[in-house]
Amino acid sequence: RYAEQTEEEKKEFEQFMGEFSNTFSQLEKRGHLTIKQKGLEADDLAAWIVGKRKEFGIDEIWLISSDKDWDLLISDKVSRFSTVTRKETTVHNWDEHYDFEIEDYITFKCLTGDKGDNVPGVPGVGPKRAVQLMEQYGTVFDIYDACPLEGRYKYIQAVNENAEQLLTNVELMDLVTYCEDAIGEENKEVIRNTLGKIL
Repeated sequence: RYAEQTEEEKKEFEQFMGEFSNTFSQLEKRGHLTIKQKGLEADDLAAWIVGKRKEFGIDEIWLISSDKDWDLLISDKVSRFSTVTRKETTVHNWDEHYDFEIEDYITFKCLTGDKGDNVPGVPGVGPKRAVQLMEQYGTVFDIYDACPLEGRYKYIQAVNENAEQLLTNVELMDLVTYCEDAIGEENKEVIRNTLGKIL
């Protein structure tokens, strides 16, 4: 999408990246740990560190991000604080944010998609219909296995027509399962060494 930006948008993006880079420099100068790896996305990095929490001797983790994708990582020892809404998402207040269980969040994401990450959901399936489908059929894999679903509603037909997309969405959005591959062995070694110096 960078190629499609206007000149003004490119300038704004470059300014943002300059400020972002400066923030990292300021954090490093003040002695805070920062991890920057080329080609590595922050959500994959967060998911991998969360998965290795016990190995690194970390008792509790707070994820500071407005990205709801990170709610895939919520557990009794992992919580998220949004810098935009100024709200916390934890196991204790999960039902204040969502109408389903934590383990069902990946199914919800696969059904509704993620515009910010250019991951298409099922046409006509918003949050309410996604919850209905989850309640009726179960996980994303249960829904896939049940296809073709019976019903004349357009969104039901859309599920049938986009069944393969659901499986693709799992691979694109399941941070917990796929972060190992996304990180790569070389990056894992660098991160382990970096964390090992302070933990």
